[in-house]
Amino acid sequence: MTDLPKLYSGPDGQARCHWCGAAPEFLHYHDTEWGFPVADDFRLFEKICLEGFQSGLSWRTILAKRENFRAAFVGFDFHRIAQFTAQDVQRLLQDAGIVRHRGKIEAVIHNARQACTLAQQEGSLAAYFWRFEPQPDSLAAPQSASTSPDSVALSKALKKLGWKFVGPTTVYAFMQAMGLINDHAQGCVVRSQVAASRKKFSVPC
Repeated sequence: MTDLPKLYSGPDGQARCHWCGAAPEFLHYHDTEWGFPVADDFRLFEKICLEGFQSGLSWRTILAKRENFRAAFVGFDFHRIAQFTAQDVQRLLQDAGIVRHRGKIEAVIHNARQACTLAQQEGSLAAYFWRFEPQPDSLAAPQSASTSPDSVALSKALKKLGWKFVGPTTVYAFMQAMGLINDHAQGCVVRSQVAASRKKFSVPC
């Protein structure tokens, strides 16, 4: 039998996913963002980009720099980022507030151009991403997997469209965070809140 994920007792005494006790800034992120369904294209694009930046790093590093990333990448408005030039790449490489990795910076700009095309073709990024929402009975136990058949499928689909830094693990973390799945641990006080939010959520089409 698989052991259930450990839980963390928050400041209010209620149980939460164990990982949110690893750093002070994780608690608010866990309670107000992680797993709640998102239909906003800029937030979806931001998250998939930040997951790409996280590759090889910790989410704490990226979360601490998130406001700097938002400023550097104009609120992750992919229409504006698509117009970035080589001069912008050089500017971003000098920005100590973000992760100065040329490949990842160039991938955001490249993916922004792909996002413009995809949003035009599909009506929105949200309509496309939510097409890959898994069936609940196909999911592994909460926080017991780092990929899923649906994250593999979305990863392959995005790569076929030319996107970069969108491997299955990156995509799975994106799906967890943006509410395409409810991966809060059994017993976590936020799991039921996310479930209620998902129930009210209108899947973009």
